[in-house]
Amino acid sequence: MSLHAVVLAAGKGTRMKSDLAKVLHRAAGRSLLDWSLSSLEGLPLESIAVVVGHQASAVSASMADHELAPLIASALQPEQLGTGHAAAIGLAALLTEPDDTVIVMPGDMPLLRASTIRDLVEDHNASGARATVATAIMTDPTGYGRIKRDGERVVGIVEQSDATVEEAAIREVNTSVYTFQAGRLGQLLGQLGTANAQGEQYLTDVIGMLTDAGDPVAALPIALEEALGVNTVDQLAAAEEALESR
Repeated sequence: MSLHAVVLAAGKGTRMKSDLAKVLHRAAGRSLLDWSLSSLEGLPLESIAVVVGHQASAVSASMADHELAPLIASALQPEQLGTGHAAAIGLAALLTEPDDTVIVMPGDMPLLRASTIRDLVEDHNASGARATVATAIMTDPTGYGRIKRDGERVVGIVEQSDATVEEAAIREVNTSVYTFQAGRLGQLLGQLGTANAQGEQYLTDVIGMLTDAGDPVAALPIALEEALGVNTVDQLAAAEEALESR
């Protein structure tokens, strides 16, 4: 059983108010993508697919000197049709066996620690789950997908734009960092629809599809600081401050 990773880095990042691809913005001397890739260092990875789109050539070029560069392949998403679509493009760029483990994560989480990714992979492999999602508890979960549970069991993730009032009140959120069984992920990505408020293929829908099929899904709570992505200039400044204080 081998370990692989898909890093989602295709978005423009319109809320950054810049033409620069979001993952190329810098914090504490390194790009957001560089920080995110560094959270994969030390893992026994066979391959990494970085899904690129906006300013694809520049994003790909930025990875040339990274320690993990020999493992990295760029996978082009010419149209941004959702996280599920991006994950499918990334998965197709990897040479996986059905029982392999695949990490799927964003390229804009500079505070994520390598030790947390290791814990996620170890928990996933030990549990026998088909998917494990890293979650966090937020006082204000605005903008994040909410984790739906039946007791302790994770049964789905609902995006805020599709949430009911009751679901929107949930404070446990999806960090968008996952591990999946490769074969099952590939099957379900091919079945994703676009019947949602954004008209996109949501990677989060895979979690509900797994639980509906009776497949086990696990969750690993992580530190709130590590869960914070960068979508705005203010969030970039906050991430830089946190990185410099480490």
